[in-house]
Amino acid sequence: MTRATRPPAACLIGWPAAHSRSPLIHHYWLRTLGIEGGYVIEAVPPDEFQDFVFRLSLRGFVGANVTIPHKERVLALSKPDDRARAVGAANTLWFENGELCSTNTDVEGFINNLDACAPGWERAEEALVLGAGGSARAVLFGLIERGVKRVHLANRTGERAQALADQFGASVLPVAWDALSELLPRAGLLVNTTSLGMHGQPALELDVGRLPQGAVVTDLVYVPLDTPLLSAARQRGLQTADGLGMLLHQAVRGFELWFGKRPEVTSELRAIVEADLNKV
Repeated sequence: MTRATRPPAACLIGWPAAHSRSPLIHHYWLRTLGIEGGYVIEAVPPDEFQDFVFRLSLRGFVGANVTIPHKERVLALSKPDDRARAVGAANTLWFENGELCSTNTDVEGFINNLDACAPGWERAEEALVLGAGGSARAVLFGLIERGVKRVHLANRTGERAQALADQFGASVLPVAWDALSELLPRAGLLVNTTSLGMHGQPALELDVGRLPQGAVVTDLVYVPLDTPLLSAARQRGLQTADGLGMLLHQAVRGFELWFGKRPEVTSELRAIVEADLNKV
């Protein structure tokens, strides 16, 4: 088969990347939508990343996902849209009129998952976000875009929280990690973007009993699916949104850009990915 007639294929570029469930998600959609195409993992170290991106089309790819540690660096190697520039990181690449473009679908992945799991969450006037990494950037952008008036940002390294507050403006207020207990009673939305609570990582020491009744709790960690934070929140009767939902929702627009059809996040897809995660 010649290059011109090959089915379209996309890839995930990361270092490391073998743990990703993205191929499972995209192959499910290709199969259910009857599209001939492919999606593979490409483990690309930082010193080979620029060359790989510049030769993406020559390697037969119509686009790519970008994950750690390449999300910020790829902005300079592509044409970022307004969202990617505002967030300061991109996770999705595609070609438009021969030009390599980039965007950040973590924003809509986070927001659409919240909308699906906790309708009305945006009524919270104050949110508390834990962590100041790449995921926190997308979360802050989404919360501000949806009109949350005040976002308290706590990080174990205070300088990083301050840097994001400087970038995102007056709506974001950096706070000391040891001040969390005082802020919880005011947080209508609590978001964990750190690795605390993930398998093999330290626990997230937090008393969800101090959250107001009606608060919404979301954890971007999805290994384990039921983190101690989410379990404690549900025991209090609070609405929750897990990290797997965000993973599924962030994949939608990339698939549409590469393969021309908009897929749906279904209970069947979630069950397939859950079963795979539970093998670990």
